[in-house]
Amino acid sequence: MSAGADKIRHPNRRGNVATWLPNILTYLRIAAVPVVVGLLIYGGDTNHWIAVAIFIFAAITDFLDGYLARIWEQQSSLGRMLDPIADKLLIASVLLAVTYTGEIKGVHIWAAIIILCREILVSGLREFLAEIKVSVPVTQLAKWKTTFQMIAIGFLIVGPAGDKVFHHTSTIGLTFLWIAAVATLYTGYDYFRAGVKHVMEEDE
Repeated sequence: MSAGADKIRHPNRRGNVATWLPNILTYLRIAAVPVVVGLLIYGGDTNHWIAVAIFIFAAITDFLDGYLARIWEQQSSLGRMLDPIADKLLIASVLLAVTYTGEIKGVHIWAAIIILCREILVSGLREFLAEIKVSVPVTQLAKWKTTFQMIAIGFLIVGPAGDKVFHHTSTIGLTFLWIAAVATLYTGYDYFRAGVKHVMEEDE
């Protein structure tokens, strides 16, 4: 059968994949949240290594779902809604889990609080701005902030189990956590400033 005939027989084959695959990756990222948290709470070196493997997979899907949606020009409203929700669920839940298990403690808890508070602030701003039909684009620094968060959380998930292989695993995780917290403060201020500007314009 010729390539042309195959194309006629399956005119929407790539379109069908492009429609559901990015959203499936987002669903998998959401499904990974309780699994990773459960493994961390249950404890044990093996569970920590399994948890970090699942987290890395989830982090990769974070890149892939948006990338595939863009190159296939299939960015759905559902995908735009679920993608940031999946990110926040993953980051917030795992941060709370590693705090509960003691990988984050003492003064380092403030870095986690900064990150969590920023996510709540930005979610509230986005909800308000969506009501007035205003979109705030994601900056390059915000993307780097997410990368720093993912790196920090990955090292913190493996935590003590990783320290047995490389002594500075937890230290690297806490260092990147503070880098992410500083970037979080700056990007959070940017979002807040943009939000206040639109609020003032709306009240005029």
